[in-house]
Order: sequence, then structure tokens, then C-alpha cells
Amino acid sequence: MAINLQKGQRINLTKENGTTLTQACVGINWGAIEKKSFFGGTSREAVDLDGSCILYDSNKNATEIIYFGNLKSKNGAVRHSGDDLTGDVNGDDGLDNEVITIDFSNLDSNVEHVALVLNSYKGQDFGTIPFASIRIYEGTPTNVREVFAKYDIANDASFKGHVAMVMGVFYRRNNEWKFNAIGDPTKDRKLQETIETVKQKYL
Repeated sequence: MAINLQKGQRINLTKENGTTLTQACVGINWGAIEKKSFFGGTSREAVDLDGSCILYDSNKNATEIIYFGNLKSKNGAVRHSGDDLTGDVNGDDGLDNEVITIDFSNLDSNVEHVALVLNSYKGQDFGTIPFASIRIYEGTPTNVREVFAKYDIANDASFKGHVAMVMGVFYRRNNEWKFNAIGDPTKDRKLQETIETVKQKYL
């Protein structure tokens, strides 16, 4: 698929060999915030970012929410690796802190949209979080085959001052899945607000 999507781009999930992508992962990576003390030392403040996946039906109703409190959909088609409460405290280890896996072939037939969102649980400003980034890729949590969308939150000024964002939305058209790379910060403070923002603006 060799595509690096920019914000607002849409693609279908047909690969170069003609087959269709059946499984995708969303990997989120970030670090703890380094703070300098009055006496010249440094300390690290734990950062709790939360990646979530919301399933919507054709009427734009949220039917399931997969997040740190509910790590898999009822049929197992969407799975969350678990809540990371701190971020990388000793620098970037190159690994994703949270991973959401989506198996499109196993999604319930009433699911029309699969939205991916990110919220800062403690309200920590995206602009202050070291090397915060997102990649959406073909593969599994242990095998990244092809990255097709990346968001460099830490180095994108548009995320400064925000604590929530919409990463992107997979959507079904004529029984084929397509992807809309959104990458927009929102004014939301809580996950429930972001779920409503997706419904109102991006479906």
C-alpha cells in the first residue's frame, strides 16, 4: 500500500496485489514529560494518553466503545493492548505504548464506521508531550508490514493547547472498507465528548 496519508486524504484498502486489507493496527507512542527543578535537577511527569476505537452503525449510533475500560469488542474483532499510564519514562524505546487491532473481516455487519480517537486522560496538553506520535498500519502489534498514515503530534503546532483528537475513520462503502485520515485536534475534554464530535463532524 506504500502510502503515507496526509490529513484529509481518503483511500480504499485494496493492496497493490489486488487483495484487500483485512487487519489494521493503530499504534500510539509517547514519553513522560521532563521537568526541571528549581535546583537544576530534572524529574519526569507520567503521561496517560488513551487511544480508543468507536464502532458506529448506519444511523451514526455508537454501538461499541473499545478503550482502556473495555479491551475488546463483543466478537473480538477489535482489541486494545491495555492502558499505559505513564508513557516512556526513560526516552523513546521505539515501541508503541498502546495498540488497537481491527479485524475488518470479523466486524459485525451493522458496523459502518470505525473511528479512532485519542484523549489525554489527565488533561495534559499534546504540545508538551515528548515524541507523541501515531501510526496506522497493516500488520499486527508485533509485525508492522506497511504504515499508511502517520501523525507527529509532538512536532505539529496545530495540536498545541489540545487534549483530544480524531485520528481517522474507517468506513464501509459498497461492502468495501475505506479510510479517511483526519488527524484533527478537537476542543473536547473527555472521551464521551469526542464520541459525539465524531458523530456530528466526521461520519
